Amino acid sequence: MMKGRLYAMGVGPGAGDLITVRATRILARLDVLYAPAGRKGGDSLALSIVREYLLPHTEIRTCHFPMSSNGEEKQVVWDEVAQQLQNEVMEGRQVGFITLGDAMLFSTWVFLLARIGRQEWLEIVPGITSFAAIAARTVLPLAMEQQSMAVMSCTAPEAELEQALKAHDCVVLMKVYNRFATVRALLARLNLFEHALLMADASLPGEQCWRCLDQVAADQPLPYFSTILVNKQWHTKE
Repeated sequence: MMKGRLYAMGVGPGAGDLITVRATRILARLDVLYAPAGRKGGDSLALSIVREYLLPHTEIRTCHFPMSSNGEEKQVVWDEVAQQLQNEVMEGRQVGFITLGDAMLFSTWVFLLARIGRQEWLEIVPGITSFAAIAARTVLPLAMEQQSMAVMSCTAPEAELEQALKAHDCVVLMKVYNRFATVRALLARLNLFEHALLMADASLPGEQCWRCLDQVAADQPLPYFSTILVNKQWHTKE
């Protein structure tokens, strides 16, 4: 009997061709694929990215991970999915779990990994992060030589965001979408507008980019996938 394996794969920021060759080869030999969905019964962006690389025999299972603040509800789902993945492997199946960007950065996969642990039958395949794609799309370097870079979630306290912006040459501000007014005010106070840009839905058909954040209203509605890059050594205005 073939030994079961679990592959946790980052599938990149959105475009179907920003996925690694290794991930596409693994996808083509899976028995079952687990794909996270933002809503119950909703579509999975990660699944839409990889669909062209799947063979007809692969079973697809979408799993909904609650976005609510109910910690107990989340724990139950993480426990259940982690157990399902392990059961599939024990049955000798080739199992995949996909996630946007990179599997080890701000990813639901890490909560599953905490339950599964390091295993000989587990392989984690890295993926292109959204901020790597944004840096490339906007021709804005991230860091070099002695420069430092911080990657922050805008769900962090404002004081921590401010500390990062003061201490580092480059700061990636992720999960901006409902904290934009706060972050915009912080960038204004630190005189960083000319070193900052905002991109939403990077590499997707609806991609949007703002290079003059002082001209963007504080209540500007933003998609969920919105990220700000700040590099004090570069000017971002065109």
